[in-house]
Amino acid sequence: MKLFNKLFQGDRVIWMVVALLALISLLAVYSATSAYANKQYGGDNVFALLRHASTLMLGLCAVYVTHLLKYTYYSRIFQIAFLIAIPLLAYTTFWGADINEAQRVIKVFGKISFQTSDFAKIALVGYLARELTVRQNDIKDFKNAFIPLMLPVLVIVGLIFPENFSTAAILFATCLVILFVGRINMKYLIIFLSVALFAMSIYILVKINSPTDDGRANLWLQRVESFIGSDDRSEEEKLRAMDEEDFQKIQSKIAIAGGGLFGKLPGKSTQRNFLPHPYSDFIFAIIIEEYGLVGGAFVVLLYLVLLFRAIAIMVAIPQSFGGFVSFGLAFMLVMQAMVNMGVAVGLLPVTGQPLPFISMGGTSLLFTGSAFGIILSVSKEIDKNKERKHELETAQDNN
Repeated sequence: MKLFNKLFQGDRVIWMVVALLALISLLAVYSATSAYANKQYGGDNVFALLRHASTLMLGLCAVYVTHLLKYTYYSRIFQIAFLIAIPLLAYTTFWGADINEAQRVIKVFGKISFQTSDFAKIALVGYLARELTVRQNDIKDFKNAFIPLMLPVLVIVGLIFPENFSTAAILFATCLVILFVGRINMKYLIIFLSVALFAMSIYILVKINSPTDDGRANLWLQRVESFIGSDDRSEEEKLRAMDEEDFQKIQSKIAIAGGGLFGKLPGKSTQRNFLPHPYSDFIFAIIIEEYGLVGGAFVVLLYLVLLFRAIAIMVAIPQSFGGFVSFGLAFMLVMQAMVNMGVAVGLLPVTGQPLPFISMGGTSLLFTGSAFGIILSVSKEIDKNKERKHELETAQDNN
């Protein structure tokens, strides 16, 4: 036990959440990749599982390696990462690989896909946490705090937005919450949010009416109209325009409805053979189909536990870099998870967000693991401080 505690330091509850999410990922992806394995590997489902397991292991290694480093060092690392993220996103926007009609990734060595927004998300949250800590003495000032804090948000979110609306929206909302927790003047936040929403609306309208529109803005508008039921196209036009997104929503609802309270049991999913990408964007639907509402609720609980533990860390070290970064990263992961699950159950328009540390993926697992590790690094130092305080109190009592 002493060896285990030495190897795996930090919040034990968060370590348990990581382990359970990894286990659920293996079980769910193995079941969900049957159709994918038939297409890609001639029906070899084990090979698909091993490939995912190797990627998941890299994610777990990222958790372990990042948790070893003292969290104060990440303050400088995030400053450098932020400066790297800007040209990476700019390069992706103009020269990124075109996947699903969007330039979101770059190819490394011509084979490995690297989604730069995954790196930029963590870099921005960490950089914002650092700047919030540095500027706490002037936190209510517009010129010395609000402007320097909002400019990095505008730059990163603005670079992500044209090709990945959902990621930009999640990141922007996360940054606003971090700034609110960091005691930025609420009046400034409300004004900025109003201006940002207005600017986004103008951008979409201009893109829709532009002769050079690449179709992204129209796609966003159609998804929202379809979701809220304000699409004024005729039923015949809707049927002709029905695409993979509509098919996904229907099959996802069938999977959830078939799961019931306790599910069909592991490996018994039927909709995995019909639902496109059941191992990534809609994996939560497969989880509910096989494990029922009980299994789905358990997954939700794991993410909420992560958020509660991060809040406890922030309370233990208020107005500090460690508190801001642990809360910010946890909030971003939980919000992404809620968006993924909201899409699967039909509460939100289709976005394409993976379920953190469960969905099959490459850079998503790697950077999610890094985020977990950084949170654990902060909790590790809190535990050490508590031990030192306890030892000091014990020594004083003995004297």
